[in-house]
Amino acid sequence: MEMEQLQYFKTVATMQHMTRAAEVLAISQPALSKSIASIEQQLGVPLFNREGRSIYLNRFGELFLQSVEIILGEYERIREEFEDIIKPGSGEVSFGFIHTLGMEIVPELIAATTKQFPNMQFSLTQATSLNLLKRLEEGAIDLCLSQKIESKVIDIETEELFVEELFVIVPTTHPLSKRTEVKIEDVQNETFIAIKKGNSLRQLVDELFLDAGIELKTAFAAEEMHTVAGFVGAGMGISLIPNIKGLDHYKVKRLKLDPPCYRSVGVSWAKNRYLPPAATEFKQYLVDYFKHRDG
Repeated sequence: MEMEQLQYFKTVATMQHMTRAAEVLAISQPALSKSIASIEQQLGVPLFNREGRSIYLNRFGELFLQSVEIILGEYERIREEFEDIIKPGSGEVSFGFIHTLGMEIVPELIAATTKQFPNMQFSLTQATSLNLLKRLEEGAIDLCLSQKIESKVIDIETEELFVEELFVIVPTTHPLSKRTEVKIEDVQNETFIAIKKGNSLRQLVDELFLDAGIELKTAFAAEEMHTVAGFVGAGMGISLIPNIKGLDHYKVKRLKLDPPCYRSVGVSWAKNRYLPPAATEFKQYLVDYFKHRDG
């Protein structure tokens, strides 16, 4: 039974005249009669009493009309809701981002986006790259901002937005604090404060030291960059992190690494999954935003 058939039934039930209903619906009377007969056949009961040219609902028809009005009402509500969703500059975007981007970059991004798209709504998830990957695989988010992530479950596409340089941070009382630049070999014997596993930055740092043939002496692993900075400032070790907002508030010295180390941050999405128009529009806005921001 199709929505069109239900609308035909409601029109006939309202007008109680087959010919006039056919004129209103812009179809032939035989086609309308055939549609009503099909509904009655599917339900197994007659819906109208017919006397000459008059047609009116019987008790089965009255009962069916109540359900039809609910169904058509819900259909119209959903149709209007989807019209709002696909309207340019409107709809909801569900996207996630890694913790470090929540300190400055994402708040500034959303502030700029709401000015550009005042009718666009956002559902935000701040998590590790591993948890973002899981949510992307599940379809719980449309997009995620993080280092490049790979999945064994779905195909993921990533477009780079910007790169961040990583810096060695040491306590202000550390002998290396008198320098502005260090090589990775200069810190090979240092106690290290790391980010917890499951974070793409942790993987990047581990691979950097592994490629240099250095085994990290990890003392603590923290969830947040600011926690890492706090431990380093307290003299518990050193670390390698981006130049996060508020780093100067800690008793640490930021040192450049020679050669420099960078991490790439991009926007990722499921390749073969439907992406709502609002998410597609926002994705392109992200590319333009960071291109202008870096420029």
